[in-house]
Amino acid sequence: MQGSDVKLVKRCVNGDARAWEGLVRTYSGRLVNMAYHYTGNYSVAEELTQEIFLRVYTNLSKFQPETGSLQNWVLRVGRNLIIDYYRAHKKEKHVAGSEELEVLEFGKETQARNQFENVYLKEKAEFLYSGLSRLSPELEEAVILRDIQGCAYREIADMLKIPEGTVKSRINRGRIELAKTLRQQARGRVN
Repeated sequence: MQGSDVKLVKRCVNGDARAWEGLVRTYSGRLVNMAYHYTGNYSVAEELTQEIFLRVYTNLSKFQPETGSLQNWVLRVGRNLIIDYYRAHKKEKHVAGSEELEVLEFGKETQARNQFENVYLKEKAEFLYSGLSRLSPELEEAVILRDIQGCAYREIADMLKIPEGTVKSRINRGRIELAKTLRQQARGRVN
């Protein structure tokens, strides 16, 4: 894999538009998804993804395969930019409903049911993100990367530049804290 990463990077750096398009196609969905989970806003996630690709493009010649895979490097660049944005805008952060679902056209017979489901999904997302926002940044990030983004432990360790054992510990502590927080929030809604 490292050899193909090096070849792809060389092709991109040398101006091969097809190679760059392939790189963008490969990582855009994952980056948009990661940005969306941090921001809760699809249009902001798309803008951040564009900024990430601009940063990747301008720094691609600095990629060093001995430090890890191209995937980890691209995701690390994205993660760093998203975290910077997240920290700068955390106080004004709001969780979007399901903007992607709102754009889709549904048949009239399922429209009422889908509107109900969208409201339910929006409330569920708000509940989860509210709980996540109460975790320390390290625990929140670990839980998002593993449980929402679906990253492997090794991948998270490489991105965060911490030992895999620390990743597992943060995820475990984050899940425990999140469960406590969500239970407290649920009790608060009932009372």
